[in-house]
Amino acid sequence: MMHLTLAAVAAQQQDLLQARQMQALSFVAHIPLVCIGIAFPPLVLFVEWLYLRTGDELYRTLARRWSRALAALFAAGVVTGTILSFELGLLWPQFTATFGSVFGLAFAIEGFSFFMEAIFIGIYIYGWNRLSPRAHFASGFPIALAGITGSLMVISVNGWMNHPSGFRLRAGKAVDVHPLHALFGTSYFWHELVHMYVAGYMVTGFLLAGAYALARLHGRFGRYERTALAIPLTVAALASPVQVLVGDWSGRDVAAAQPIKLAAFEGLAHTTKGAPVHVLGWYDDGEVRYGIELPKLLSLLAFHSAGATVLGLDTVSADERPPVNVVRIAFQAMVAAGSLLALFGVATLAVRARRKRLPTSVWFHRAVVAAGPLALLALIAGWTVTEVGRQPWIVYRTMLTSQAVTAAGGIPVGFGTLAVVYLGLALAVAWVLRRLARVPLRAA
Repeated sequence: MMHLTLAAVAAQQQDLLQARQMQALSFVAHIPLVCIGIAFPPLVLFVEWLYLRTGDELYRTLARRWSRALAALFAAGVVTGTILSFELGLLWPQFTATFGSVFGLAFAIEGFSFFMEAIFIGIYIYGWNRLSPRAHFASGFPIALAGITGSLMVISVNGWMNHPSGFRLRAGKAVDVHPLHALFGTSYFWHELVHMYVAGYMVTGFLLAGAYALARLHGRFGRYERTALAIPLTVAALASPVQVLVGDWSGRDVAAAQPIKLAAFEGLAHTTKGAPVHVLGWYDDGEVRYGIELPKLLSLLAFHSAGATVLGLDTVSADERPPVNVVRIAFQAMVAAGSLLALFGVATLAVRARRKRLPTSVWFHRAVVAAGPLALLALIAGWTVTEVGRQPWIVYRTMLTSQAVTAAGGIPVGFGTLAVVYLGLALAVAWVLRRLARVPLRAA
């Protein structure tokens, strides 16, 4: 009997690991497209507004070309988002069965937002020469609105998973559900929302600017390329230092609501007054080895007091702690990448304010190209901190992830199929964007 029990536990752990890996793959594929869905439509509308205000055909050409890229990326997001929706029920059936009444409203609104976005992208793309300029401009606003409402609903569900409220559990089911309070009634949701939206403008702005900086390095840098680089780069440069402030807000909310996640950021084994931060290093056997210690910095960052007491990992049992090194490495990667982007953003804005133009050096444009992947790194690392740092809970302090996972087999087959699908999708999107970039400006 003991042998059978141990075998069942081992099988469950294997299922859990495989389900997490499959979910992580889908998440990495989808979350950058969410950022683009948040920030790209407002950028396109801003450029079209410049055309309406100035009558300069360059802005119309730029907005039209960007709208085509937006449509291609939206189509990719449809694929990855649909897969994620199926995975929610297939990989985590107990989660959806228990709490579907809590977050069902959010996913219904998200679905409505998706259909509205799809409809108006079609109108916007095919209306360039069929609608009056102002009517066409107006048709773009539902796209931007849908990008906001759809992502807002998903972020609200994630905020609820990190800080659940608005229901009671009775006989394993959520009862007395208040969906609006559950989704929007906690402060944890608001910092996640702002953090994600600012990240959206950083990721989209730096990736878009990087494409035109790469064109500059290849010798193509006329007025069109200069304009197409300057607009998204300015937006990303403005967002980057703001994200540092939002990150401080986020960290203080984590300290209040999820102290074990905060302890995992540092690898703080024991409750400590005036807790330090170790830069780099490896957590092992209750201490951070080979790291550079910065005294009292964790207390200062988390509570704005160098002498504040920070709870350690030892305040919960070992099976209630997240994988510390995964969280630490992701957290430090996020902070390092975000700090570099903030410094680069401030420097770019300072040079532009002083010289009335962007820098022209090759090294500056190389830095712009590098900023796009760096922003993606910060984005993925940040969500790794959020999701892995919550473990072993799928709903914090309410349901364990191991209780939610499916017992069905075949996950490795699904994972392999998914990897092939995402690889094919990435190649298809790259091919489409490359074809769109090669369309002559006069034909746009």
